[in-house]
Amino acid sequence: MSSLDAALGRALTTPGISGAALVDAVTGLSYAELGDVSASQDSCEIAEIARIRLTRAGASGELENVIVTTSTQHLVTIQLARQGDPLLLCATVDRELTNLTWALRELNRHADELLA
Repeated sequence: MSSLDAALGRALTTPGISGAALVDAVTGLSYAELGDVSASQDSCEIAEIARIRLTRAGASGELENVIVTTSTQHLVTIQLARQGDPLLLCATVDRELTNLTWALRELNRHADELLA
């Protein structure tokens, strides 16, 4: 098991997080996936659409998070700043099993481990 898989595995220990993937924000290449990531397959496109729409609306600054909510889950995309192309941490979060704020806190904590 790679260190990326191990870090994603630790993220999945948070109640309600059923899948996580580390994706290159520019190419869409997935570096590691664990659990149910079927809902996060289009995370790069969703993040890009959000960035374009926010820019058109006059928002400034870098995109940090995108959260898409359905009736049963949240699709969370967190941009990880690093040297070179940014990475996206994409996670599937069950709405009934966890609080979104708690899940975001835990995902950000695990994101630091992914970049270490």
